[in-house]
Amino acid sequence: MNNPQSPDRRAKILGIDYVLPSNRVTNDMLDKLHPAWQMEQVALRTGVLERRWCAPGETALDLAVTACRKVIDRVGPKPNEIDAILFCTQSPDYIMPPNACLLQSKLGLGTEIAAFDFSLACSGYIYGLYIAKALIESGQARNVLLATAETYSKHMNPDDRGPITLFGDGAAATLLGLGESGLESVVVGTDGRGAETFMIPAGGARLPLSGETRVAKEDPSGNLRSAEDIYMNGGEVLDFVKRDIPGMIRSVLKREGCDFQDIDLAVFHQASKVTLDFLNRALHIPPEKQFSNIALVGNTVSASIPIALRDAELQGVLTSGMRVVIAGFGVGLSWGGCVLTW
Repeated sequence: MNNPQSPDRRAKILGIDYVLPSNRVTNDMLDKLHPAWQMEQVALRTGVLERRWCAPGETALDLAVTACRKVIDRVGPKPNEIDAILFCTQSPDYIMPPNACLLQSKLGLGTEIAAFDFSLACSGYIYGLYIAKALIESGQARNVLLATAETYSKHMNPDDRGPITLFGDGAAATLLGLGESGLESVVVGTDGRGAETFMIPAGGARLPLSGETRVAKEDPSGNLRSAEDIYMNGGEVLDFVKRDIPGMIRSVLKREGCDFQDIDLAVFHQASKVTLDFLNRALHIPPEKQFSNIALVGNTVSASIPIALRDAELQGVLTSGMRVVIAGFGVGLSWGGCVLTW
């Protein structure tokens, strides 16, 4: 799928800011709790040395409010010039109302504003850009505030090595408006046949919470989890990435009539070191065009791409006018890619 573009109306990222919880969880801390996990070996695959987890009373909404205030204060625009709030999360404060409605109130934005949540994980940032681009370039909105925030720590069993060693909590806020250059092609896709690869089985209408769903069981690898915890088949997720994602990234470049020689930087969802290494090799991306920050933040799900973009900007790796390709992929199964000019 591709968004048609108008030459005089191009959606553009005006600015990104992010917030991480203060609670640092290092590999040394996990090693002391689980010596059998061999954290040095785990780190070679995940690339994660530390991650941040929320305090018990801290939520994705709390993080998003702070991140949104940061970007609005730094970039603008005026509150009455924000026409839509998009909130991507799989860890909302409530079943209802949506986090986006609560965010509108906490930010003190006007009531003549669209505000809604959408539930996606690692592809969520691309889908958010997809929606924001459509709103802005169709003339339905001048400026869109996109919040991507996750607290997977609240849905992980502490004795399940895969999620615990990989995921970190965090929130990013992206302001989008009009510019002479900005978001170019956006490609998205879905394959629900792989839905059971990465899921929380219980808690929805299909399998309501009960005493039985709270019982943790041991899997063949010795990990413990209940039906209320995140289940992730890491091998199948990696197979999905190898099968579908390089071709998707090539297709988004092809839509713009370019290849990696025309791209200044590639910023992919910070899934794991193994995943990033595979994509960089498969796509022949030279080291100077790669960027990763997974070591110090972990996999922050829908917030990972904007956090990486902001870190790249703060480190001077990403500067105005650079052409960037970004891609996200995960729960659903779902994926998306985008070419943009910073």
